[in-house]
Amino acid sequence: MTVLDSRALNRATLARQHLLTRSDTSVSEAVAHLCGLQAQEPQEPFTGLWSRLADFKPERLDEALTGRTVVRTHLMRRTVHLVTSDDALAWRARHDTMLRQRVLGTYRRELAGIDLDEVAAAGRAVMADQQPRTMRELVRALEDRWPGPPPRVLGELLVAALLPMAQLPPRGLWQQTGGVRNLPLATWLARDIDPVPAGDGDPVGQQLLRRYLAAYGPAASADLRAWCGLAGLPAAVKAAREELVVFRDERGRELLDLPDAPRPHPDTPVPVRFLPAFDNAVLGYHDRSRIIDAPHLGLSVAGHRTVLVDGRVTATWTVRNHQLRISSLRPLTAPEQEAVHAEAQGLATFLDNDIEHIQLGTEN
Repeated sequence: MTVLDSRALNRATLARQHLLTRSDTSVSEAVAHLCGLQAQEPQEPFTGLWSRLADFKPERLDEALTGRTVVRTHLMRRTVHLVTSDDALAWRARHDTMLRQRVLGTYRRELAGIDLDEVAAAGRAVMADQQPRTMRELVRALEDRWPGPPPRVLGELLVAALLPMAQLPPRGLWQQTGGVRNLPLATWLARDIDPVPAGDGDPVGQQLLRRYLAAYGPAASADLRAWCGLAGLPAAVKAAREELVVFRDERGRELLDLPDAPRPHPDTPVPVRFLPAFDNAVLGYHDRSRIIDAPHLGLSVAGHRTVLVDGRVTATWTVRNHQLRISSLRPLTAPEQEAVHAEAQGLATFLDNDIEHIQLGTEN
């Protein structure tokens, strides 16, 4: 069985994440291919798409959001993602149990003894008037019936688990600020959520598996589980196994992949890329060693924006006081510094934040 080292896995990830070469695909096609973009920080997906798409313009994502082809919703890992409307409707029901379990796991004591189905029914009744509401407004309509949980806990239970919600624009539009206004997903998209199909083989799980491998593979079942938050999709993996190819990593883990997916040569040259906070190219795996070194793993979950040099997380970046500051995690060679600075100039132009200086230094 072929063994793929971390460099080979790195190149495969970059190719599939549109980070090896910027793609000419549309915004909605890119969001679909990437299986969504993590988006709890509303402005971050714009940088993620700029680094992946040729000639990306922010208004293209704005148009996708206001045109309802892309939607902000809680999905994978109970985290707000930008996903296509088709995927939101196709995948949401398969995630329902996980979403409930994660809220209960976080607030088990506060939610003890509460009938979740009863809360969900009451929430649906409130939202039946098709009026957008903030989480606080929804809670205010129900808190007399459930006075025990703190308002924040009851709100998270409703909007992040029990009721499939869309977060409406202007939330998530380019350089706009605004609180979260929620509307049921089916109301916003004027289409019902797909039910989980009956029968064996977990067909929705199989779709998730294939789509994940297309954007993240080769990958282990543990990586798939870490990305979506579901319990490894064993029935889906079993049903799809015959159509997949199998590799091993250097630790001996079994890696699954689509037969015709790109696996570039490990020595393929890689351009510098600037990634936003919580980018799935880093967070989409249980074993992130293909893209980030162990001493820096905390950066990937702490909301640091990162810079890829030779395909690996090598620096962090911030914008503050009209300055784009890049802090490298290791000494950079002169050619690396030149490449980082050139890409930073493009980023500064894209961000359009009156950036006057680009500062490149080493993190203390």
